[in-house]
Amino acid sequence: MTVALSTQIEIDERGVSWIGGTQVKVAEIVLDKVVYGWSPEEIHFQHRHLSLAQIHAALAYYYENQLVLDAQIQRDLEEGDKLASEASDPEFRQRLLDRKKAI
Repeated sequence: MTVALSTQIEIDERGVSWIGGTQVKVAEIVLDKVVYGWSPEEIHFQHRHLSLAQIHAALAYYYENQLVLDAQIQRDLEEGDKLASEASDPEFRQRLLDRKKAI
């Protein structure tokens, strides 16, 4: 008996892994598990548009590529922190307003 398996994970041109056919990054599922401690079933309950197979595929992909994904998650968190600090900077906000007025 031959069984055909289709991959559930797609990698974009930036190297970011996505659940195939969705707009959900593998890292989002990983963070649901790590940060909230959710089981695959709870993740499915919170993201009903994803099948349990897709969730398990995302977690399996993570465990097979944990170092790479952990580094991507860390970079994304650092970039988010940087953007948040810039957005809270009054001088930066003023420069944005000045540019907006100039356009």
